[in-house]
Amino acid sequence: MLYAIIIVPALTALAVIFTRTPAQARLASLLGMSIQLLLSFYLLFAYIHERAVGNTEPFLFTDNRSWFPSLHIHFYTGVDGIAVAMIVLTAIVIFTGVLASWDVTYRYREFFASLIILAMGTFGFFISLDLFVMFLFFELAVIPMYLLIGIWGSGPKEYSAMKLTLMLMGGSAILIIGLLGIYFHSDVGGHHSFSLPELLNQHFDSDIQHLFFPFVFVGFGVIGALFPLHTWSPDGHSSAPTAVSMLHAGVLMKLGGYGCLKVAIGLFPDAAHHQAWIFLLLTGVSIVYGALGVIGQTDLKYINAYSSVSHCGLVLFALLMLNETALTGAVLQMVSHGLMTALFFALIGMIYSRTHTRLVPEMGGLLKAMPFLSVCYMIAGLASLGLPGLSGFAAELTIFFGAWKNSDVFHRVLTIVAVSSIVITAVYILRVVGQLLMGTLRPADAALYQPAAWHEKLSTGVLVAALFVIGLVPVWLAELIRDNLNVYLK
Repeated sequence: MLYAIIIVPALTALAVIFTRTPAQARLASLLGMSIQLLLSFYLLFAYIHERAVGNTEPFLFTDNRSWFPSLHIHFYTGVDGIAVAMIVLTAIVIFTGVLASWDVTYRYREFFASLIILAMGTFGFFISLDLFVMFLFFELAVIPMYLLIGIWGSGPKEYSAMKLTLMLMGGSAILIIGLLGIYFHSDVGGHHSFSLPELLNQHFDSDIQHLFFPFVFVGFGVIGALFPLHTWSPDGHSSAPTAVSMLHAGVLMKLGGYGCLKVAIGLFPDAAHHQAWIFLLLTGVSIVYGALGVIGQTDLKYINAYSSVSHCGLVLFALLMLNETALTGAVLQMVSHGLMTALFFALIGMIYSRTHTRLVPEMGGLLKAMPFLSVCYMIAGLASLGLPGLSGFAAELTIFFGAWKNSDVFHRVLTIVAVSSIVITAVYILRVVGQLLMGTLRPADAALYQPAAWHEKLSTGVLVAALFVIGLVPVWLAELIRDNLNVYLK
């Protein structure tokens, strides 16, 4: 089953290369990603069924095939509840991203193929149980970003693509040091190993943990927008085409939190407890700095980019609280923010295609001209500020409850600082919504605004529905996440 998760995108990208018209490329991409979406839901229900019938194995649907026997590298795949949640998130975002890219005609074959290969890298990352293979898929998910931004982006796209790639490659260089440290200090049956399930059962010496924990956490933290290594993110978001921004913020930034949880915290628990305070200070800065940074922005993409820095900072903040409630909230936040920010960027692209500007002061009264898209934007904004009934509320409330469980003054103060970001978020969300949707519509512009097309309604509708499903009934997702957290909390 899990092989299909990476085979379907690979075959879809190959099929797109042989299309002859933009319409054929769109249909091939949509068909492939529709199958992928159905596969992800099948995996979700199959996983829930296995747990319901009493399967208590830490990882399900595993398959272990030797790849490089001399180095004990295996193509080892399997999933737990966290991986399943992230696979479903990725499938939703790439499906809606294809719909949001319906009007792409310039080098359409290369665009859709690159977009789907990027998604394939994230799917491979989430199903990998061998750290070497996980790293390969990590790189596969990052490299297409350079082409997608550099060729199909806007504004200073070459600069943004280069900055993003260099910083993420720098993070990868730091990460590989940590992964090699794990490998050469592992002892599984008398040999070194990259196998995550086997490594989770090994206790590394305290000195080794303290030495390599920062390499792994920072290596993954770069793509998770850890302060002060976050500066690639706003520029990358602002220059990327719509679907790439959706995948970039909705999925790629979640690779950081996922890796920090499963590798850094899971393998180095002692170092995580001793060094958490350092990174908690950095994540606290990320949360507040990202939220305050939004207030000074007028470009819609930069607004959402800095907001993403704040929200992803909240993910790393929750992970470092090192208790089950906070970690559950962290993964809930990854899923919630992934859906919410994908919706934001999809809507920004749709608004830009009509207004030809992303500057808030140059727009107003959009609720009258494009009511469907405006209502969707309002829902995304309310999810961002944590309105009850939407996914953001469930995720953030779980994080803050978990953070407050640490009763010492240091953690309590940082929790209060993190909670204050909600107020800042409300300020900039309500300000933007008021100016953008409720302002004065210029009569000369009204005739230029077209109603939402079917593919735009489907793309945004799926994301809005997902925000409500998680917000109204979050318990199923929380249970899915929690069922294997004890493996990483030691």
